[in-house]
Amino acid sequence: MKSRLVASAAISALVLLGATGCTFISPQSTKIEYSASDGVNISDSDGPLDVRNAFVVANEDGSVGNFIAAVVNPTSEKATLTMTVAGIDKPFTVSVPAGKTVSFGTEGEEPLRIDGLDTMPGATIEIHFQSGDGAGTKTEVPVLDGSLPYYADLVPEAESEPEPGESTPTPEPLPSDTAAPAPSE
Repeated sequence: MKSRLVASAAISALVLLGATGCTFISPQSTKIEYSASDGVNISDSDGPLDVRNAFVVANEDGSVGNFIAAVVNPTSEKATLTMTVAGIDKPFTVSVPAGKTVSFGTEGEEPLRIDGLDTMPGATIEIHFQSGDGAGTKTEVPVLDGSLPYYADLVPEAESEPEPGESTPTPEPLPSDTAAPAPSE
């Protein structure tokens, strides 16, 4: 009877060890960092800002896209993010107040429109993100379409060409929150 009890305890110990020993030979998947959504996360070790869940929703021909993301400033000072999209000459700049998050394309927030995108949905586009004094980070950002219902409202309208004889509206400059330099003496 004692041998049965010892054998039963030994088998129980082996089953317990076998069932819990998986972490000894394989990495824990919960410790692997990844983007849990369709976008990518960008952290620049040299800069103060982080970009979360960045992606572009493009129209059908890929000529226009809307940049969707959240830009996080965990510091105690205002910071600026400069984004340079491959193939587009003029960079985009975003000012983020200290300790705040600026979102694009979320409920109530407009996305950042990218004209001249020239990237089809399903591909990626290289965007250079730079903040602070750092060199920045180049990242391949996914370009999506509006086939999923929650992205359908984010698909940009392509600009239509004016009819002959029609005038096109002239864009008006928007005020910026940065001060002009003081005149030198």
